[in-house]
Amino acid sequence: MGDHSLRLKAFVKLGAFFREFISSVTQDKEHVISKDGWISEFQTAITLASQQNPWFTEEFQLQAIENWGEALKEESLQDWLAAYPRANGEPKRVALIMAGNIPLVGFHDFLSALITGNSVLVKLSSKDKILFPFIAKYLEDTEPSLKDAIEFTDGRLTDYDAVIATGSNNSARYFEYYFGGKPNIIRRNRNSVAILDGTESEEELKALGRDIFDYFGMGCRNVSKLYVPQNYQFDKFYESIECYSDVLNHTKYANNYDYNKAVYLMSEFPILDNGFLLLKEDSSYSSPIGTVFYERYRTKEELNIKLEQDKDQIQCIVSNSTAEGLPLGKAQSPGLSDYADGIDTVEFMLKITHK
Repeated sequence: MGDHSLRLKAFVKLGAFFREFISSVTQDKEHVISKDGWISEFQTAITLASQQNPWFTEEFQLQAIENWGEALKEESLQDWLAAYPRANGEPKRVALIMAGNIPLVGFHDFLSALITGNSVLVKLSSKDKILFPFIAKYLEDTEPSLKDAIEFTDGRLTDYDAVIATGSNNSARYFEYYFGGKPNIIRRNRNSVAILDGTESEEELKALGRDIFDYFGMGCRNVSKLYVPQNYQFDKFYESIECYSDVLNHTKYANNYDYNKAVYLMSEFPILDNGFLLLKEDSSYSSPIGTVFYERYRTKEELNIKLEQDKDQIQCIVSNSTAEGLPLGKAQSPGLSDYADGIDTVEFMLKITHK
């Protein structure tokens, strides 16, 4: 179907634009404005997004854009889609309810729906309302047939065939009640964990800092929990992440860190503290901003059994033993086939078009 190859080309062009934008911003911020209308408009959108939501710093927006610029290369997209049969059913209208915890967090769902020939009805999070409409405008300009395929709504969702909804555990209950009658993917809270064994180098622990501090730790792929051996000392860990101390210059992060520290101290919980990251021994996975939970394990075998039991709460695992998960530092660099919650969205799209 010609439509699919045109859409593929549109996303390849978007990837090239992302890469061009990143290089123009990093090379010469002053001359970005005059060079290219799209580039200056994108810069304006990014500035506006960081004003509207202070968690979306320009640095973290650029990181998300750079990651997608790398993913949206023709060869990568073709390799990704080659694993699936060609979509040849009736295109469907897919409602996408986006989260807003990190910039462009719903982009993979947006891409999966459109590249399989479907149309999208997008309900954006109030925290991430600026970047997607700009991207849609760029795609529609590149490939005019997409104009009828992308719609944004603030109101109630109507006239759709399937739903992908991302939210908290509380909103998931509402989503299941509301969208249960349609084909759906409903995502809940998940967190990511790191397994340390004490042999990590300073470089590896520094890389782990990215898994913790990227996007201020607000993504489901961010590490919010460390598993460490019984006798583990955190001195080397804290020394290795010292380079992230400027996270405290961000007011909202600093406020959260101070608040959580005060709560723990008043409750007389024992905590470790380096001045910008609290460590608290805790069996849960979801730690508040400015805090990482940790738990000590006796054997890797016991730990693996526990993680297998809790797999519905875990998005990804990082470790210096790749047999156990991703390398340290790679949690926030997913590939096209790294599906959220392990649910294959392309397969989902192909199933609904065949009904």
